[in-house]
Amino acid sequence: MAQQEWISTMADAGQKFLEQLGERIARRRKEQGLTQVQLAELLGISQQLVAFYERGERRIPVDVLPEAARLLGVSVEELLGLKAENGKRGPAPKLQQQLERISRLPRAKQRFVMEMLDTVLNQASR
Repeated sequence: MAQQEWISTMADAGQKFLEQLGERIARRRKEQGLTQVQLAELLGISQQLVAFYERGERRIPVDVLPEAARLLGVSVEELLGLKAENGKRGPAPKLQQQLERISRLPRAKQRFVMEMLDTVLNQASR
């Protein structure tokens, strides 16, 4: 295989990888009930960058991958397609995000939320 052919083959493989990664990001984002805008805000980037990543038009920076995977409820390996996706792991990211937001509330508001949750859970268990 000539060097130019080899370079072209590698470029095609790289582009296909980016497109597949983007598809996994988009699928997981939708499964988590997140919009591109919401995911962008959580990652501290623009919605346009999320759209570029999902279409495979831009490379996602390595330092963004762990946080993106956490928010999408998968491991980095699963996000990269190195491991079969075995369903959700741990608490749903949306619930985890809500718990984190609650933990940043003032103590009085935290107590109020806990009392509401206790009431709903007690009623549900009857």
